[in-house]
Amino acid sequence: MYIFDSHAHYFDDRYSDPAEGPCADEILKTILAPYGGIVSHIVNIGTNIETSKLALSQAARYSGMYAAVGIHPEDCQQIEHPEEQMSALRTLLGCDTSDPIAHRKQNKIVAIGEIGLDYYERPWLPVDKERQTWYFEQQMLLAEELNMPVVIHDRDAHGDCFDMALRHPNVKGVFHSFSGSVEMARELWRRGWMISFSGVVTFKNAHRVQEVAASVPLEYLMVETDAPYLTPHPHRGKRNDSSLMRHTIDMLAQLHGIVPEEMARITAQNAARLFDISL
Repeated sequence: MYIFDSHAHYFDDRYSDPAEGPCADEILKTILAPYGGIVSHIVNIGTNIETSKLALSQAARYSGMYAAVGIHPEDCQQIEHPEEQMSALRTLLGCDTSDPIAHRKQNKIVAIGEIGLDYYERPWLPVDKERQTWYFEQQMLLAEELNMPVVIHDRDAHGDCFDMALRHPNVKGVFHSFSGSVEMARELWRRGWMISFSGVVTFKNAHRVQEVAASVPLEYLMVETDAPYLTPHPHRGKRNDSSLMRHTIDMLAQLHGIVPEEMARITAQNAARLFDISL
């Protein structure tokens, strides 16, 4: 059984902390299929310009790893000069080259992300809805211009994220680590959006997420780690990596009444189709 992890962050500081375990390079050289592991593909997701560059650098080093570049709603509140940030993102995407599509292919850039809205209240970072919405809108417009898929972060902002998707019917992508309702999921997949589930679906108290996951047709289902976060049961609380996604696949297979190998195959095909990656 080979696994396609559609959403991870292997540049995260937790992968350079010896107290957490092996570093990112050591993990990737163990879990990726070319080294004998069970993970065939990983999409490494940037959250700002600097981490997007790190995601690109890692993707360049590993067969089977690809990258998404974008500005996360939490990150956008901690950086200045929005217009300059968007200009830098366009540069990463090759918009100022003679052949932007070839540039993205050469650099293994498969999506714009992680973008979206995050209304979770943090004591150290008040929510700035106006600023988040501006970045989200600009990146959706960019995705439409470049005909690229997007990776959507939606935390406590279901209505506004859904409205943004409706305002840009020509943009498609995935709502990652989905936490919305059955009804919202249905309206999204009917419009061609993919719905991805993380280790949260394995949590003992995740009955609502499991109900939603069971309702999504197989052709619109994807799986992810969000590594190093959202580690599945029974490893919850520890640092996550793509090899642990087998627990998420087991749960999704159980919810859909199929064997894990079939779930791994279907979700890999779905992710490969969205990101235009050859399996």
